[in-house]
Amino acid sequence: MSSYLITGASRGLGFEFVRHLAQNPNNTVIGLVRNKVAADSKAKEEGLHNVHMVEAQYTNLASLKKAAEVVNDITLGGLDYLVNNAAVVSHVSEFKTLGDFDDDFETLEKDLLESLEINLLGVMKTIHAFVPLILKGKGKKVITISSGMADIDLINATEIAFGGPYAISKGAMNVAIAKYNALYNKDGILFLAVSPGYVSTERNNVEPAPEDADKVATLVGNFVKYAPHFQRPLTPEESVAAVLSVMDKASIANGDGGAFISHLGNKQWL
Repeated sequence: MSSYLITGASRGLGFEFVRHLAQNPNNTVIGLVRNKVAADSKAKEEGLHNVHMVEAQYTNLASLKKAAEVVNDITLGGLDYLVNNAAVVSHVSEFKTLGDFDDDFETLEKDLLESLEINLLGVMKTIHAFVPLILKGKGKKVITISSGMADIDLINATEIAFGGPYAISKGAMNVAIAKYNALYNKDGILFLAVSPGYVSTERNNVEPAPEDADKVATLVGNFVKYAPHFQRPLTPEESVAAVLSVMDKASIANGDGGAFISHLGNKQWL
């Protein structure tokens, strides 16, 4: 029996992790959410019986530590796997370049700081709150969902200039994961940053605003040039299965600690 904690578990990829893992009745699956009532209702609708939703605010360390106490009671001590999935993709800068803010740098600065607060500091605070349980667990793996958009080679190859704050925050998070690996690999904890691929989530399925439609087309077109085999986004089910496969295979012994890799287990992002 294994225990899993998924952050950002109320929707999108996070809920798919919960749903997928809960298919094994021997797993104890815990979703970290901001609204427990709504998340409990969704899990019940899906018929998920071995799922526990725990409420916390990702940017508040005290709230996360309180959630860790609840998780400790659920698992009776210890936690095998932590999947840091919670993140924010800014609507402000998603389809704007850094140069678009030349006359309004304050907006760019605020947007970047908000991205860093959740995508970097939120992950770090979650790790600090739950590492004591991971140290007592059997699996000892901390997986953080990153993005291929934070890969410097991909940025240069595709010349995708928009979405800077999101990519920058994910890049900073990748460095943090490597630093945690350097700190905890001697304790047997594997830290890994994994891009889930280009996934067809609820957010990506929303029709873009008319002024952004050409940018979405450019993004997809550049993806096809970069990876000619690319045909369509992954479904959430496909992405989660691939990420969990990478997690299962990765180990400190194989030199995977602190790495930033794709859902394919390498540097192929699409």
